Amino acid sequence: MLRRFVLLAALVLAAPALRAAEITVMTSGGFNAAYEALAPVFERETGHRLVTLRGASMGAAPDAIPNRLARGEAADVLILAAEALDALAQRGFVRPGSRTDLVVSRIGASVRAGGPRWDISTEEGLRRALLEAPSIAYSASASGEYLSRELFARLGLAELVMPKARRIYSERVGSVVARGEAALGFQQISELLPIAGLDFLGPLPESLQRVTVFSAGIAANAREEEAARALIEFLAGPRAYEAARALGLDPIAR
Repeated sequence: MLRRFVLLAALVLAAPALRAAEITVMTSGGFNAAYEALAPVFERETGHRLVTLRGASMGAAPDAIPNRLARGEAADVLILAAEALDALAQRGFVRPGSRTDLVVSRIGASVRAGGPRWDISTEEGLRRALLEAPSIAYSASASGEYLSRELFARLGLAELVMPKARRIYSERVGSVVARGEAALGFQQISELLPIAGLDFLGPLPESLQRVTVFSAGIAANAREEEAARALIEFLAGPRAYEAARALGLDPIAR
């Protein structure tokens, strides 16, 4: 009897470790800073371990999430722009009905610390900054697609701006600006704020702003579906709100 009790006790004590899962997460930059703040909390509270792969929501970079999945890379949780997640769902890479919206993200601009403090709070101010900046960097993902395909043309500046603008692959725009390799950089605010060596100019004017919803979904080839759902619930829950707000993101109201 004593031996059975000892064995049962050992199994009970070992249960959390037996239930612990290794969750592979593919996340794009817009939510990455909030994810990095929250991931250790989730791991500590659940015993699960997160393996994180980073890439853009879209674009031609080899590490962009759609390209990773197309090569057959495995994942449990996908976190990226909602429109890109929906496109992946249509291609069969996401479990139907698993999309959960996490945050709303806006586009902002930064310069190297000590650089020109252009006022981009108005359309005219943004136009002036684009004309005066000797070089411009923008992302290869959702925000960059909007700027290069719509915004510059909408302002009537595409022919003047695009020759001095550079699309940044597989790196934060802010890192390029902080090194002095571009005078003005645009990306999701949440991707600019964590980078040292930058002066943040602010968001695009509301009349020109493009809001992006970042969402999570379960990959079609997920091996740890139950643990994946637990992670998504955590990232969408109240514990994540303050971390998101501190990084310039607006949590989705539940």
